[in-house]
Amino acid sequence: MHPSNLEELEKTRQHCQKLVSRRALVSAAAAVIPIPGVDVSTDVALLLQLIPTINERFGLSPKQIETLSPELKKIVVVGGANLGVGLLGKMITPQLIIQLLQRLGLKKLAGKYATKYVPLVGSVIASSISYAVLRKVGNQHIEECYSIAQQLLQASSTELSTSSMAKAPYSKK
Repeated sequence: MHPSNLEELEKTRQHCQKLVSRRALVSAAAAVIPIPGVDVSTDVALLLQLIPTINERFGLSPKQIETLSPELKKIVVVGGANLGVGLLGKMITPQLIIQLLQRLGLKKLAGKYATKYVPLVGSVIASSISYAVLRKVGNQHIEECYSIAQQLLQASSTELSTSSMAKAPYSKK
């Protein structure tokens, strides 16, 4: 199911933002664990679940995109290519998530790893950074999905109005 009007689209955005915040808290909790790699693998696993869920809620999963008309598919492909996260309609793999994390949060992630092993304060800093990075990635993806879904709503309403006008008989007075 995908949003069919702007009100539903806004509700979807808000729901997804809450979902991202909850997942970011899990990421922050994993960052406290002083075992190397646990936090990164947790972030990757969370994003592997989160990104496809967000795509699906906005009607932008690969299967949902396939059902669109060619004109609407073009909006998704062109619009998605011009955006920062760039995960619209793609099959999400661990490698893709790792590349995304490196691209969007490399400096913060480097700081997280360096501070993680400083007793107490380092765990708090690592946890905060982990929360911020996951939240940034998730919310940026939501905004990209929102933008594309909004464009699709506008284009599909235009498409419907032009097709109904073409089918309507002309009345003579």
